[in-house]
Amino acid sequence: MMKQSTETKPKNSLKDGIIKALATGFYVGYSPITAGTVGSIPPLLIAYYLIGDNLLLLGAVALFTTLVSIWVAGEAEELFGHDSKSIVSDEWAGMFITLLFVPLSPLNYFMCFIAFRVFDVIKLWPANVAEKLPRGWGVTLDDVVAGIQANLAVQGILIAMAYWS
Repeated sequence: MMKQSTETKPKNSLKDGIIKALATGFYVGYSPITAGTVGSIPPLLIAYYLIGDNLLLLGAVALFTTLVSIWVAGEAEELFGHDSKSIVSDEWAGMFITLLFVPLSPLNYFMCFIAFRVFDVIKLWPANVAEKLPRGWGVTLDDVVAGIQANLAVQGILIAMAYWS
């Protein structure tokens, strides 16, 4: 007589490992200090050093990262809990969006970084509404909105700087 298996999915499956790697921004999200801030640095460096001024590539990366983050953040909530600080894939999406259409320079990208962190923390409308969406949608879309807000703020600063220089 065959014994029926009562095994459940192992806790450290390959899928869980991939979800943890992606959700934590390749483990940057495990930073003991301000994981969201630390998690915003890799996309900034990737954009500056690897993507450069290729707007089409940056747009594609921003879209791809956003879509992956919606999925992976939702899956990661089962491993880390709702909107865990370890989940930083949303910071990657928001940071890439912040950098869109901003001329490549260290000062401009530094302004983008600061603006994104500020808008991500203060969660102005509609980011505070987007944050309440379920699962990966809420985790990611509030950062997408913060990225758009930060981008517009930096664009305004750049226009003002050009006008007054």
